[in-house]
Amino acid sequence: MMRIAIAGFLMLATLGALGGCNTIKSAYDSWFGAPAPSAKPAALTPITSQVKIRVAWQGAVGAAGKTVLFPAVNGNTVWVAGANGEVAGFNAANGTSIGRFAAGQAIASGVAASATVIAVGTPRGEILAFSRAGKALWKTQAPGETLAPPVIDGERVIARVGDGAIHAYDVASGKRLWVYQRSAPALSVRSYAGVVVNRGTVYAGFPGGRLIALSSANGSVLWDSVVALPKGTTELERVADITSPPVVDENRACAVAYQGRAACFDATRGASIWARDISSFSGLGADTRNIYVTDDKSAVSALDKTTGGSLWKQDKLFGRGITRPLALGRFVAVGDYQGFVHLLSRDDGSFVGRIATDGSAIAAAPVALDLSSFLVQTRNGGVFAIAVE
Repeated sequence: MMRIAIAGFLMLATLGALGGCNTIKSAYDSWFGAPAPSAKPAALTPITSQVKIRVAWQGAVGAAGKTVLFPAVNGNTVWVAGANGEVAGFNAANGTSIGRFAAGQAIASGVAASATVIAVGTPRGEILAFSRAGKALWKTQAPGETLAPPVIDGERVIARVGDGAIHAYDVASGKRLWVYQRSAPALSVRSYAGVVVNRGTVYAGFPGGRLIALSSANGSVLWDSVVALPKGTTELERVADITSPPVVDENRACAVAYQGRAACFDATRGASIWARDISSFSGLGADTRNIYVTDDKSAVSALDKTTGGSLWKQDKLFGRGITRPLALGRFVAVGDYQGFVHLLSRDDGSFVGRIATDGSAIAAAPVALDLSSFLVQTRNGGVFAIAVE
């Protein structure tokens, strides 16, 4: 079947054997071996740092290869994985090794972690569970790739499978508890969008621009709302997929679609609060007052969380494969395809700091460690805790 690759703004047809519907490779893949963007990425200009930004500690794990590996933070421990099956744990405060073990096969998703269980997904669709010491607990076969890391929600491991289905498994035994499946459009974006679980509800975006809320207990649909409707005359123009995790707080669930819109909904009922046109592969982040979106040109925009009104836009990172934003206090952090971490002012989007890592791409979004530090994992397997003072 035909696979269409989107690398930045360049679309190339490449051949690949795919099950199910046709897929479009996501912007993440453009920094993992796909052709370079047709438009040259913006060069970085010098900035005057407004804060002290430093590497608090550094570790390493296996390289990511051509996948996106998501780190996990559980309490005071960071867990990371390499595509070669290596899993490593670090003390979040100082980087001291907590443990390291081999999963026994390739990993495609990154890590989910609880106080007792580590879970990973494989390219063959297996979910593997281990103790924190690396003892294999169970494995189960899901019907497709697990590109996004599972989520451990109390007694359940919830995994997003490549065909769009969501599966829940018993955390102790791996027994499947429930499945949610919906039909996919003829063409969709190959994405690393996982799920978000909040107060017993599973939130997930889907091809066709839908945001779904499910009961974590049994997988029943609580609500199903439209983020973006497909538009255009060709199948490619009509792609309007949610390719990143939603963000959820006590009142709102928000998501953004490629070739679509960003939108926020009542987290309990699914009623629309606001929506505005914007296209994004990488996704959005949030704090108590704003939504931050990385669009498909690698511009970062801030939107008012209550109204969706535009507050600022930082477009000087054009074409640099910018990650989903992390809101951290007065700052917004993003990583890029050359391993730079950029700090933006929450107030106006201006650059307030920048730091280099190992020169390889940062594809997964930064993850908060505490109120003044966060973690990034690079394509080459570098693990960097960044502190802001």
